[in-house]
Amino acid sequence: MLAAATSAGWVDAVVGGGGLIQLPALLLLNPGQPVATALATNKLGSIAGTASAAVAYARKAKPDVRVGGPAAALAVCCAAGGALCAAAISSDVLKPVIMVVLLAVAALVVLKPDLGRAPRLVLRTRRRTAHAIVVPGVAIAFYDGLVGPGTGTFLVIAFTTLLGLDFVDASATSKIINAGTNLGALAVFAVQGHVLWAIGLAMAVCNAAGAQLGAHMAISRGTGFVRVVLLCVVAALVLKMGYEQFA
Repeated sequence: MLAAATSAGWVDAVVGGGGLIQLPALLLLNPGQPVATALATNKLGSIAGTASAAVAYARKAKPDVRVGGPAAALAVCCAAGGALCAAAISSDVLKPVIMVVLLAVAALVVLKPDLGRAPRLVLRTRRRTAHAIVVPGVAIAFYDGLVGPGTGTFLVIAFTTLLGLDFVDASATSKIINAGTNLGALAVFAVQGHVLWAIGLAMAVCNAAGAQLGAHMAISRGTGFVRVVLLCVVAALVLKMGYEQFA
């Protein structure tokens, strides 16, 4: 469990998608537990990693705090709303849609090799800035509370396309919102009594350690490294969801 949490923190810090590692490990730990318990404990481990990565990025990268701050505030509430709806909406209904969106993300990254390699000059109109706050802070945050997989990846792509950030700065900004989404969902799960605190806190320490390593590697190795990890995570997400949907 601790090794899974460390690996998940590394992946989350670089480009998101650490739930691919941490959540299955939690489900394997106790196959009879409710899925909500695994989701809740996963959020406890993840929030330490995303917060740790946000601090690491803030020191050496250029997160867009003017957008990330308001989006994170919205994300706390909207992720909590998603977590409240999680029991009412079957994730099986959403999986085919998510797979199509992930494939579109992969196609965008592959067909536009210059995307995210360097910052693009983008005119910051009020409408564009509002979109850059609402899409991550409301839509993606609600999705994270409801389902979760791929949230960090969606955030990176959103900031790359909407604000013209490179992959490293987009990852840095996404960690601010991701910390908010984890906090909102965790609060709901904690009130409902789903969190395994002892396991979750131990995982949180390891997740934060992995996140520190991942953030420093992303900053030192640059956008090309983040792009490769992004494509690997998207491929893994599509394969995982495809297996769960059709196997």
